[in-house]
Amino acid sequence: MSLAELERGTSEILPLEEFRSRIKEAAQKGTRLRIKAGFDPTARDLHLGHTVLLNKMRAFQDAGHEAVFLIGDFTGMIGDPTGKNETRKPLTRADVEANAQTYRDQVFKVLDPERTTVVFNSHWLDKLGTDGLIRLAAQQTVARMLERDDFSNRYKGGQPIAIHEFLYPLLQGYDSVELKADVELGGNDQKFNLLMGRHLQQAYGQRPQCVLTVPILEGLDGVNKMSKSLNNYIGVKDPAPEMFGKIMSISDTLMWRYYELLSFKPLAEVERLKRSVGEGANPRDIKMELGVEIASRFHGAGAGEAARAAFIEQFSKGALPDEIPEITIAVPATGLALARVLKEAGLVASNGEGARMVEQRAVRVDQQRVEDKTLVLVPGATYLLQVGSRRFARATLVVAS
Repeated sequence: MSLAELERGTSEILPLEEFRSRIKEAAQKGTRLRIKAGFDPTARDLHLGHTVLLNKMRAFQDAGHEAVFLIGDFTGMIGDPTGKNETRKPLTRADVEANAQTYRDQVFKVLDPERTTVVFNSHWLDKLGTDGLIRLAAQQTVARMLERDDFSNRYKGGQPIAIHEFLYPLLQGYDSVELKADVELGGNDQKFNLLMGRHLQQAYGQRPQCVLTVPILEGLDGVNKMSKSLNNYIGVKDPAPEMFGKIMSISDTLMWRYYELLSFKPLAEVERLKRSVGEGANPRDIKMELGVEIASRFHGAGAGEAARAAFIEQFSKGALPDEIPEITIAVPATGLALARVLKEAGLVASNGEGARMVEQRAVRVDQQRVEDKTLVLVPGATYLLQVGSRRFARATLVVAS
């Protein structure tokens, strides 16, 4: 596998030239690098946003390196403070252990189990003890911790920061010491924690790891981070037809972002697909290829093609779902803007998203495509609303009392 494929879709590689030198050195000597990625099992299910990191780890596996999948069953009880404006509620060990089992079941949808080492950081952190924890804490200063944006913002805003939250980056960094990691992967919001591992390895007399960060994947709305709480996610355990349908609902622009971060197609093949669209190919057909690839990866060979056939049968021929939610919306006598109606019907997360969907020609009213963002729907009628290929509602508008 080429260096370009390993660097594909990354946000940052630190230090870049050192990373490239270590990859080259390993190839010349026929040795394998230890590639570490950690996940705290704070929820039961993974979505495609999580698999961006797993895909990168799989690329290193395919290049012949050792993948170390770290389950943070100890650190998960603390809770990663990254990006948080308040102290996270700690999980019990029972919660963490239950979630950890589901992670193990799901990650091998992407990673090769024969080339993956699964470890739990409680194996060494449980044994660290008070003395070890104090010596570890002595490796960093409070001033350095407060350089982190989330800690700094909370401190300036008068938001409390619990002492145990300062321990989280140190414990994550100590994982790299125990594992003697050569490269650690993480989201670009994890940069501080990843560099902590590099710092601690130097302090403990080890060759410091290189750090490779990957972007945070946008959800189906193309704006917000993919998240279950925002209902803009594609779950690893979603049925193949649902997974395919969600892929088909994304915008043509977002499709290329998903190709870059989620597809296993070689870069040259993705560039060929881009050129074909520029030469007149229908983006819908290219999106279908992505849907087939993703659905097949998580549900086995043939599942993607079956999902595509079902999708074409149901939607491309104008068929409607068997069940369409029905909703009554109270509106002013003068009517309500289409984007607002879509939001009230639960088809989009915000008025802004509704407007963007209209701009992207992804909205139909009574099965007719709508391109006018200023369209107002009036009360006294029932409208069949459709956003993308899989979001439907039958909305009756009545005058607000």
